[in-house]
Amino acid sequence: MTYQGHVENGTVVLDLPVPLPEGAKVEVAVLDRRLPRDETPFLDWVLELANSIPEEDVNKMPTDGSINHDHYLYGTPKVEP
Repeated sequence: MTYQGHVENGTVVLDLPVPLPEGAKVEVAVLDRRLPRDETPFLDWVLELANSIPEEDVNKMPTDGSINHDHYLYGTPKVEP
């Protein structure tokens, strides 16, 4: 069975009265997709990923990537800083 309802002052309230027995187990599915998810925020995920790169690999990365990103991505001539 599925019943519709809403949250009122932190309590789930069914739209129509339903004779549920005391102690009945229920399952609540949130249908409003605008609510925040219980997932790691994207920026935290990116920082976690960046911090997982071994230091020896970080030291091999180019230091001029901000001005030469086209060179590293597409092979265009390098720009000298």
